Amino acid sequence: MIVSSKNQKVKDIRRYLRCKGERAVLEGPHLVRESLESGSKLDLVLATPAFLATDEARDLLPRLPTTVTEIDERILDELCDADSPKGILGVIELPRGGLDQLEKLPDAGIYLYGYQIQDPGNLGALARTAEAFGVNALILSPGTVHPNHPRALRASAGSLLRLPVAVGAEPADLSPSALPGGIETLALVPRGGTPLVQFSAAPPLLLFLGSEGGGLPNSILRHADSRLTIPIAEPVESLNVTVAASIVLWHLQQQSAASLE
Repeated sequence: MIVSSKNQKVKDIRRYLRCKGERAVLEGPHLVRESLESGSKLDLVLATPAFLATDEARDLLPRLPTTVTEIDERILDELCDADSPKGILGVIELPRGGLDQLEKLPDAGIYLYGYQIQDPGNLGALARTAEAFGVNALILSPGTVHPNHPRALRASAGSLLRLPVAVGAEPADLSPSALPGGIETLALVPRGGTPLVQFSAAPPLLLFLGSEGGGLPNSILRHADSRLTIPIAEPVESLNVTVAASIVLWHLQQQSAASLE
């Protein structure tokens, strides 16, 4: 059993938690289970004696591809980012590449581009929303929180294990060679764009979403084919990025369904 914070495995996990390298830390049984379903390579599992005595553990353990290392509850609490650790922690290989990894994705459908999203919870929720509405891939700009951040992984409820994600992509990198030909680019802005209910377009589409505070830069706004606005009542200035994305994606999904009737 691991009883010291100086244990080498504990030191390694601390490094992974800083999103260094190609490994990610999964906190809690839900994400560990989701990693098995997604086919991710789970190569280290730590669990407390209390968790190992539960029915949930007895159901999960036979499915694990590696031996579980017991860890003192206090040490696990110190490692976990979650306020209430659930007694188990897993480490998986989860490399994140650039736009080149999107080459085999469909020529139709919708892509999301997140510009300098800072809050890991927002990023995780955005990934969950994107997967729910069938988005092909999530593309992230430099300066965006890393998708392997433990809070992002938890908020995604497994979506960041399955959804294709490209990191470090500058807007200028979004060339025709990197994305489907004829793709229409949409910039979501809080004011002054085409009201969403009046907008109609067919995939392939690329939706630009701005940071929580600064929104989208002029370098993106100037080159977007369309600017979209979700009408909201004053004095509210803007919506949470995930809420806004959900509304737009739902609208586009309804349009697509209507066109097939």
